[in-house]
Amino acid sequence: MNYQWNWRVLWQSTGIGNELYWHWLVTGFKWLLMIGGAAWLIAMVIGTVLGIMRTLPNKSAQMLAKIYVDFFRNIPLLVQLFFWFYVMPNLLTEGFRTFWYQSLEPNTSAAISAAIGLGLFTAARIIEQVRTGIESLPKGQANAAAALGFSTAQSYRYVILPQAFRTILPPLSSELTNCFKNASIASLVGVTELISQTKTISEYTQNSFEIYTYATIIYLLFNLTLIYGMTMLEKKLRIKGQIDGDQHA
Repeated sequence: MNYQWNWRVLWQSTGIGNELYWHWLVTGFKWLLMIGGAAWLIAMVIGTVLGIMRTLPNKSAQMLAKIYVDFFRNIPLLVQLFFWFYVMPNLLTEGFRTFWYQSLEPNTSAAISAAIGLGLFTAARIIEQVRTGIESLPKGQANAAAALGFSTAQSYRYVILPQAFRTILPPLSSELTNCFKNASIASLVGVTELISQTKTISEYTQNSFEIYTYATIIYLLFNLTLIYGMTMLEKKLRIKGQIDGDQHA
């Protein structure tokens, strides 16, 4: 085996201006943050709203939220990304297509498509977690809110949701890391995020082992940071005797 090891490959020049290969990884990481962050925001908003709808006494609201979950959970994420990138723009107006294909940079339009697709896909999972968190609360919580004269909206805002989200913080931590890990699929619709940049550097330098090792370390450190942050948030919001099993207040 004549493999030439080079752990300093990221500090080599790309041949484009003053850029080094590690600059490409940083650029890819920035796109990863943008896609994952936007997708998570979409997922949390839709997931919370439809999760609440799944627990309302209104049968139509429950059915609408259930249809969403069944639809988006049973279509592969990659298919959804392809739909939002290749199909959806062509179903809209001529003016929008001109803006999408000519005014936006290809990488930007691909990133927006990826964020939307990933956000809608992740929302289907969050809906079920929000529903589970709400349904896990004692019925007395809602009854007490009603006895105090709270409307349904006020009951959810001030009583039910604050407790439900404390309960589901651990699974939400997993969904958060999954959201950013799944953002790597955006490379398949042309986004120059971290995986795409890693592949490009590997092809240019032929130092695949070193490059993918660096990418692995970046993903590992980033996801461990997310988990640590969510764990600290969970501890801060924990209610003794309710979340951690400690019955001694």
